[in-house]
Amino acid sequence: MEYIDNMPSMDLMRSEKMTFVQLIIPAESAHRAVTYLGQLGLLQFRDLNAEKSPFQRTFVNQVKRCVEMSRKLRYFKDQIHKAGLLLPPLPASQPDIELEEIEIQLAEHEHELIEMNANSEKLRQSYNELLEFKMVLQKASGFLVSSSSHTTDREIELDENVYSNDNHADTVSLLEQEMRSELSNQSGVRFISGIICKSKVLQFERMLFRATRGNMLFNQAVADEEILDPSSNEMVEKIVFVVFFSGEQARTKILKICEAFGANCYPVPEDTTKRRQITQEVLSRLSELETTLHAGLHHRDKALTSIGYHLAKWINMVKTQKAVYDTLNMLNFDVTKKCLVGEGWCPIFAKTKIQEALQRATFDSSSQVGIIFHVMDAVESPPTYFRTNRFTNAFQEIVDAYGVAKYEEANPAVYTIVTFPFLFAVMFGDWGHGICLLLGALVLIARESKLSSQKLGSFMEMLFGGRYVLLLMSIFSIYCGLIYNEFFSVPFHIFGDSAYKCRDATCRYQFVPQIIFLNSLFGYLSILIVVKWCTGSQADLYHVMIYMFLSPFEALGENRLFWGQSVLQVILLLLALVAVPWMLFPKPFILKRLHMERFQGRTYGILGTSEMMSIDDEPDSARECAEEFNFSEVFVHQMIHSIEFVLGAVSNTASYLRLWALSLAHSELSTVFYEKVLLLAWGYDNIIIRLVGLAVFAFATAFILLMMETLSAFLHALRLHWVEFQNKFYHGDGYKFNPFSFALLADDDD
Repeated sequence: MEYIDNMPSMDLMRSEKMTFVQLIIPAESAHRAVTYLGQLGLLQFRDLNAEKSPFQRTFVNQVKRCVEMSRKLRYFKDQIHKAGLLLPPLPASQPDIELEEIEIQLAEHEHELIEMNANSEKLRQSYNELLEFKMVLQKASGFLVSSSSHTTDREIELDENVYSNDNHADTVSLLEQEMRSELSNQSGVRFISGIICKSKVLQFERMLFRATRGNMLFNQAVADEEILDPSSNEMVEKIVFVVFFSGEQARTKILKICEAFGANCYPVPEDTTKRRQITQEVLSRLSELETTLHAGLHHRDKALTSIGYHLAKWINMVKTQKAVYDTLNMLNFDVTKKCLVGEGWCPIFAKTKIQEALQRATFDSSSQVGIIFHVMDAVESPPTYFRTNRFTNAFQEIVDAYGVAKYEEANPAVYTIVTFPFLFAVMFGDWGHGICLLLGALVLIARESKLSSQKLGSFMEMLFGGRYVLLLMSIFSIYCGLIYNEFFSVPFHIFGDSAYKCRDATCRYQFVPQIIFLNSLFGYLSILIVVKWCTGSQADLYHVMIYMFLSPFEALGENRLFWGQSVLQVILLLLALVAVPWMLFPKPFILKRLHMERFQGRTYGILGTSEMMSIDDEPDSARECAEEFNFSEVFVHQMIHSIEFVLGAVSNTASYLRLWALSLAHSELSTVFYEKVLLLAWGYDNIIIRLVGLAVFAFATAFILLMMETLSAFLHALRLHWVEFQNKFYHGDGYKFNPFSFALLADDDD
């Protein structure tokens, strides 16, 4: 036993041994100590202020300051992206800067940017107004000239058709009134010119027609240039319009409608000379504003570039400082209010490193009192921590997706490293397809250093994270493909004919279901299969297994495979029957006895680590343990668990038939594409048909067999591990070790 205890522990089979520790930190060393622990990343703090709201904690003001600085940094980042600038790479070394100095600089930069953006927005608004005015002057001039050139023809038409009818005087149209008034007074018809978004012009015209009861003339033309919308920073297409009307009441209605639809109205003089003069003035002002806008944008881009040079360092520093103050808010002051008390979990191997970091924090903060670090007993279960590397991390994530292992529980990831790619390969056995997957995995591994520093999409991030899983899946697929003699569904007789070729012509209707049925049972069947193959016996294994349960004492006759088989089967059957009540009854009674021994006569509270706690202040896990033992609930739960185990032993084992089914489906699908697409097209002498068939075969191979079939086999292998394998021995009801680490903050996006 001493030799076994002294053996080195397996990092991946069992979680790292954890210990519960307490820290008593002087106030002047607290910030530096937590910072060093964050750089180390091996201590998980426990929140001692869980009953307090975030606004009741000690360092709430510092957290608010960090949140405000994070908002400013996000504003700078958005402005840089909006301006189309690229963030410069982070310099190798930058001088250290205090948080207070960063706060002052960020406030100054924000004020400067807000002022520049406000000025730029005003200039852009003035520029847009002048640009719209210019287009309105150009388009409206054409409407006015066209209107005056047709005056004579309209006057003759009105004399012949309208003026001769006296009863029509009350219902004359606007154009008729314009023509009639032109005989005596040319100023009777007015107009309003402006510009509106193209998407609103139809509703705008309809509303004008209804408001004026048709007594208006609406002319429109597409603007020559698109207008930049400052709010959305997008180009908007506009329509220039001129509305002719008569009367002050109609003018008031039209102006209100223009305001409601967001149309901008501009005065256009009827005199041609004045229009030309105003157009020249507008063009001159546009040129000046354009120069001013370019100068302002250049100055703003220069300021943003200067900010972007330091932005990554500022973001990282503010993020880490906020994390430090959030962690400090998890600590409590002692009774003297001069020290902070913290509690948490750490691996046993990290105790020395943590103590060294705390000593360095004491020295750097020039504190006269050292930091106290000592081990304590804990009621709750420790967190689970597995030390993984780039290779094992992906397999550990597959297991953690099912559930995090309980503390020191056997870790299925050790077996998953081999079983997962193997079960995948059983379904995906084709060494041609396996080579394609291998090439993809090797590309991801070769570009590992480059891709790890880039921000990938969700799909590429999943592939890159599982690059080593893909590597093993491809290698196992090549291995199984060689056994299956499958290369893009083309057989290559590398190893000659099979040594297991059936001698009986009828075994092709018996062998496959026989293998499926035998492999879906327990280990005893596996032994029978090996014995039958080795001895060449004609025993009927179906008869053996069925009558093992129905008539265990009946003579086996010609179905006997080895001496003592009948006795062994009776023993195995009795063991199976005894195992069911064995699973059901002892555990509830043992749990009840352990509970009584542990909590019998307990009427006192728990002595706290930093202050006295009453029984009401105990942790939830301690109170739950101290509650009365419910025997009936435990017994019912154990009965359900036993029934599930017995039934699942058969049903889960039968689920492995999907390995055969998926393997057969993959092979048949590959054969269909090869024979019905590639060979069929290659049978023609036409080169175009051959090329089309080759392209279709390559597309089907890449997207259906290599992508869809890979995903299908991956998901089925995942289910076989989660449902059929891990639920036999793996509870997965623990919680992961989550240390305070600055390295874990890198993936968080504020």
